[in-house]
Amino acid sequence: MDSFSGLTGTDFFNVIMVPTQVVIIFFTFYYFVLSMFGLYRKRENKILIPEKSFAVVVAAHNEEQVIGPLVENLFQMDYPRELFDVFVVADNCTDRTALIARRAGAYVHQRFNNVKKGKGYALEWMFNRLFQMERQYDAVIIFDADNLVKENFLIEMNSKLCQGDKIVQCYLDSKNPFDTWVTNTFSIAFWLSNRLLQLSRYNLGLSNVLGGTGMCISTDVLKQMGWGATSLTEDLEFSMKALSHGIKTTWAHDAVVYDEKPLTFAQSWRQRKRWAQGQVDVAGRYLIPLVIKGIRERKIMYIDAAVHLFQPALVMIATFFMLTNLVSAFLPEYAQIFSMVMPWTGWQILSAIQYVYPVAALALDRLPWRSYLGLILYPIFIYSWIPIVFLGFLNRKDKEWSHTKHTRSISYEDVIREKRVSTN
Repeated sequence: MDSFSGLTGTDFFNVIMVPTQVVIIFFTFYYFVLSMFGLYRKRENKILIPEKSFAVVVAAHNEEQVIGPLVENLFQMDYPRELFDVFVVADNCTDRTALIARRAGAYVHQRFNNVKKGKGYALEWMFNRLFQMERQYDAVIIFDADNLVKENFLIEMNSKLCQGDKIVQCYLDSKNPFDTWVTNTFSIAFWLSNRLLQLSRYNLGLSNVLGGTGMCISTDVLKQMGWGATSLTEDLEFSMKALSHGIKTTWAHDAVVYDEKPLTFAQSWRQRKRWAQGQVDVAGRYLIPLVIKGIRERKIMYIDAAVHLFQPALVMIATFFMLTNLVSAFLPEYAQIFSMVMPWTGWQILSAIQYVYPVAALALDRLPWRSYLGLILYPIFIYSWIPIVFLGFLNRKDKEWSHTKHTRSISYEDVIREKRVSTN
């Protein structure tokens, strides 16, 4: 006991804060180094001869405003018509979604279940139906009802499957980046992730993360493992489930889906809160097992996946540090490691990265000049993640699905036209 009698309040404070700073520094540099590998695109050998067959599945709940343009767009993809079919799951719909999709040429399957609600359950139900059909497909493609798709999408996925990949995530672009400041900043976040996280992981041979739409999954993988992803973030859940079985997700940078971003901050808040709840839930089940698997097999891709799952915890740790760092004004002996190891403080570096990263992502993918205007309010979007993550943690056991209403009923041609106008 005498060995502790000489410790001051500052000493005890440092016992907590020094490890906290070490954690923040480690993850800051980890993501900095990771992002460097997204500054280039490695050369790819593509197989352009159509071979694989696809079941294109769209999960839709009351999407009469957007389902028509999507189904029409899907049939315009540059791929042999006999090698793919379009299926729409009209899940608990009370509007004209099923009728519109059927008239547009899709095979419509209506599902009604007031207990098992949400996209994950709808997909699992549809996959079981697909497996029982006379015709079997090489892979399943999953889209959201508000999407539009670049015409080469299936060609790109065919190439990946022919080269042995089993799970593929596409580039997630924005259908409405300039509707409001929210859609602009939300789009920047996706563009940043595409380039400096997803492409970086692909270049390093790590496992990518499914993004909820534009996902291609080999049928044999689905039959082997089952879908079973019914959390609020079914995409992340299936990514980690597959990886725990040694099946990694790869990246198709040239396969593009245009996704509708929420128009208002309130809509964005609800959607991201659902994502935060789901990520905390998935992290609780897969983070530690992936760390153990990575150590046992000595493979960094499992550790990297665990790092990705740790993000909500990192946000909470960093927020704790930011708030308690104010105490340093009253404790001059407080060990400020950020100042010891770097000429700038850690927060100045993080602030710089906050702008450098998005600018690099926009420039590298040659996005329209109007995209840069969103950088003005981008910090509001980024820092709003802090309360969202805390709420996601507190409500992690809440499995209630919150539907995002989609209203941007435009054609693929309109999206391309607007992008050309914005570029010029």
